Amino acid sequence: MPCRNANPDYCQCVPTQYQAILSQRSARLPQDTKIFRVIDSKADGYPDVFVDCFGERFLLSTRETQVPQHLVQQMLEVSPLIYHKKLAQDKLPPEPLTESARFAPQRFEAMEQGVRVMLDMSSGYSQGIFLDQRDNRQRVRDLCQRGMRVLNTFAYTGVFSVYAALGGATTTTLDLSSPYLEWAKENFRINGLDPQEHFFCKGDTFHWLERFKRQGRVFDGIILDPPTFSRDGRGNIFRVEEDFGRLVALAAACLAPGGWLLCSTNCRRLSLASFKHAIHSQLPAASIVSYPMPFDFPGEAYLKTLFIDLQH
Repeated sequence: MPCRNANPDYCQCVPTQYQAILSQRSARLPQDTKIFRVIDSKADGYPDVFVDCFGERFLLSTRETQVPQHLVQQMLEVSPLIYHKKLAQDKLPPEPLTESARFAPQRFEAMEQGVRVMLDMSSGYSQGIFLDQRDNRQRVRDLCQRGMRVLNTFAYTGVFSVYAALGGATTTTLDLSSPYLEWAKENFRINGLDPQEHFFCKGDTFHWLERFKRQGRVFDGIILDPPTFSRDGRGNIFRVEEDFGRLVALAAACLAPGGWLLCSTNCRRLSLASFKHAIHSQLPAASIVSYPMPFDFPGEAYLKTLFIDLQH
């Protein structure tokens, strides 16, 4: 009978291939981290298949392929809470693959690097956090200290903001969506942070950056991780490969002396060299450092991350 132990490190059965990968990933994770990628497609021997861990829940995502039932059986030896998402329908919420998953609470907390995150398996697009940004979130926390002001644009559920606030910064969390801003406030509260001591702005990032510039409001750090494509309320279209330079220039105008920018994109059409060029074209004197993806994403290096120090 399969072992149902939620922790494969204590399983007395002969470990399966999935358990072996899970154990190897877990051994390398930062302390108090239960949100990570377990299987990253063909890099882990499963082409077009991805498995993400969210605490005790596991999300199996597929491209143009059937759900590998042998993998599901191996996953069941670790946890009965398994969900499936078709990446071609990424705006739809995952579907439970088991009865246990069907009746489990949709909203729950899980830990990443000691930070609590509210997640939701009924949410489409993402469950409340982008796993590939884990290292960048810790970099932001390490940069922050008491008295600093950090602006998190395109903030989604505000997890970058939570990391910055835990580092001591006063944060401004900016997003087009009111529900996401409320979700961000919830992430603040479950980490013992008072949202009223921070700022939350609803609206378009370009409009707010222009407003901050007019007001003379500046920040010590700004996080820019925009969607690859978006349209604002006025019908203006943003495309990362065409408009990131303009975004960087606006953000740089809102930086305090000695400030920094963390720029990131998952746009596959934009190469790392082109990404750097877009920034250098606007900030020719800037110091730019590139960072790799987290170790649990050994497959396609789609996420580009650049840290920009303007050295005012």
